Amino acid sequence: MEYPETEQPKKKKRTGLWIGCGLVALVLLCVAIVVATATGIAATVFGTIKSSDVYKQAIAEVGSHPEVAAALGEPIEAGWLVSGSISVDNAAGEASLAIPISGPKGKGTLYVEATKSAGIWTMDVMQVEVDGRPERIDLLKKDGR
Repeated sequence: MEYPETEQPKKKKRTGLWIGCGLVALVLLCVAIVVATATGIAATVFGTIKSSDVYKQAIAEVGSHPEVAAALGEPIEAGWLVSGSISVDNAAGEASLAIPISGPKGKGTLYVEATKSAGIWTMDVMQVEVDGRPERIDLLKKDGR
């Protein structure tokens, strides 16, 4: 069956439309796969850091520090986007973390540097940088020192 010449361009336009829609769908599918994979990897990495002993110890200490509580308010909560690294080899290791924290009065970042020896984490640096405050709060500084 032959179509009249006036219908030929419509058929080509429809075919081009279907090809275009198919390409758009393929691109969207690829983007969705990449985003899902990246999200899964990020969740695994952040979950691993957040489940570490050094992270838990740091969060416990910042949560009980009176100067941080006065600056941020209570309760102090850790944010999701932790950055840094943790390297552990059996009973030894090192960690360098930047943990976003917040409370009802404001936000800040907890900076932690720690070393692990004989299975015990020792905090070498624990400082909180409060947004809008010029100096950091040193959590390891003892009164009068």
